[in-house]
Amino acid sequence: MVIRFVCKDYGFDCDFITKSEDVKGAIDEYSQHSNDEHGIEYSKEVLMQFVLRKG
Repeated sequence: MVIRFVCKDYGFDCDFITKSEDVKGAIDEYSQHSNDEHGIEYSKEVLMQFVLRKG
């Protein structure tokens, strides 16, 4: 299963997309991007809920 985080899906005017078969890697990458570029720090648990809802 490929995990995908797309900034535009969360209301940002941003072209960032992360894709990975590794859930932890995708969460870590999106979390870092969100914090660095948008100043929003999502917890790993919240991002895991995003993954589970998309399932």
